[in-house]
Amino acid sequence: QVQLVESVGGLVQACGSLRPPCAASGLTFSSYTMGWFRPAPGKAREVVAIVGRIGGIYYYAASVKGRCAVSRDNAKNAVYLQMNSLKPEDAAVYYCAADRFRIARDFGDVAGYDYWGQGTQVTVSS
Repeated sequence: QVQLVESVGGLVQACGSLRPPCAASGLTFSSYTMGWFRPAPGKAREVVAIVGRIGGIYYYAASVKGRCAVSRDNAKNAVYLQMNSLKPEDAAVYYCAADRFRIARDFGDVAGYDYWGQGTQVTVSS
């Protein structure tokens, strides 16, 4: 059984930083593209950041580019989202997801991910 479990996000002050991990089990982690997502106005979810199967290929939403860094540790079956300079509009439930056959040109597409975590709440206080 595949499980993606985001740890507790937490409360952080505006301009602060947070690095929630997502732990994966039940799958060959290094074979999956991993991503972070959050709800967006008018959409169910939007892409925040994506990292390719062995790292080295990344995608970031324009709204977070320069403030976030996605990374993975295939030895620990974990993916991380380092978020810096957080803004009140970054407050959301963040979800991680895994996709076996995602290619780089589709990194910006939220549809079709194989597995999803339950989400973790990130709250930003002003």
